[in-house]
Amino acid sequence: MSKRKPHNLKARIARSCRSLLATNHVAVVNIDPSGRQGLINWMNCKSIPPGQRIADAVCDIPHRWTIYLSVMCDAGAGGQYSKSVEVAPQGQYLAEHLTDVIESTYKDLIAECNPNHVVASGWIAIPTDVSLTEQQAARVFNAVGVWSQQKVA
Repeated sequence: MSKRKPHNLKARIARSCRSLLATNHVAVVNIDPSGRQGLINWMNCKSIPPGQRIADAVCDIPHRWTIYLSVMCDAGAGGQYSKSVEVAPQGQYLAEHLTDVIESTYKDLIAECNPNHVVASGWIAIPTDVSLTEQQAARVFNAVGVWSQQKVA
């Protein structure tokens, strides 16, 4: 008779949290200069109301993250455009350990853009191994109002 694996509560909680985030297609969105940050369903672009269970699942469990960073620009008569890059750090990280990756890539991306054209910038962090297309990212940014935001004093 074979032995069963012992009960591992920590692994069970981590699986449950990852499942919750995957079924709700949770993504963390941050836009500047307004400083708005929140949770959104990246598939249907609906806002996810803040709740303790989803917040704990995002912040307290290490995930394989995919981060989509973008700078939105307006060239006047040339129209609106964006410069984007997608980063996927190797390994599993807590949300608080992503700040260095986001900040360094974010600053490099903003430095590449014409400062006279920059309207806004933002990032989308998804706690799974999924790659966003430009159209999906644009829908998410439009849903949170990246083109019509007001700067916070």
